[in-house]
Parts: sequence; structure tokens; C-alpha cells
Amino acid sequence: MSAANGASGEGRMPFPMFLYRLLPFGRESELLGMEYLRSLGYRVVASSYRTQDGEVDIIAWDGEVLTFVEVKSLSAGGSPEDAVGARKRQRIIRAAKTYIAKRRLHEKPCRFDILAVTRHRGSEPEFRLLRDAFTMYN
Repeated sequence: MSAANGASGEGRMPFPMFLYRLLPFGRESELLGMEYLRSLGYRVVASSYRTQDGEVDIIAWDGEVLTFVEVKSLSAGGSPEDAVGARKRQRIIRAAKTYIAKRRLHEKPCRFDILAVTRHRGSEPEFRLLRDAFTMYN
């Protein structure tokens, strides 16, 4: 699925596709990931959310579930999701706890997803969404 499918309204990209080449690889993948998640019905509320103790690439609502999404991308072989180890997960969880506390969302269900993005030169990115990839308690 391409993020540059000409959709209008909320799905519109923030700037022209040719400018994506000027972004760092990881940030470009996050922006493409946001468009992909929107195409699945997610309502993105924050990106690149950072706290003193951690960070989350994308925060979005998937229906009534508050979802914290880690975007991992590779331009070559391997599984991007394998790069989300225990230390990275703890940083995501700490940032998520801060987000939840600041917005008083303790009663809302939440989950942690990983969006694996595989990108090869000259072809559209491939997305693989791993819903509920880890929890606050594992």
C-alpha cells in the first residue's frame, strides 16, 4: 500500500512526495507509516512524542484503543521488528505512561504495536503491522 495514493482530506500528506527524499530515512518511514495507519482507520494524535525517559514514534486511536506505535524500517534484508529489543520497549513504555498520565487516560484501553516498514530502492514500501506486539508488563 502506498502512502502516495492521491487521497484527499485527512489522508493528505503534509508535503509533496518529492520532499520526502530530503528527510532522514527513519523520519520518512514514520511519515509513510502515519499515512498507512490512517488508511487502516487509525486516528493519529501525535508523532515523535518524546519525554525525558523515552519516546514513541506514533500515538493513535484505533477505535477506542489508544495505540503506541513503534515504526521500524529497513532498506535491506532482515525483519525490522527484531530491532525492537527490551531496552527500546522500556523507553516506549515509559513515554506511554507519561502520555497517559498527562492526559488522564488511565481508564482507556491501550496497546503497543510495531509497524515494520521494508523499503527497497525503486519500489513502494511494504508495511507489516504487528498489533499488540508487547505489553507494559512483559
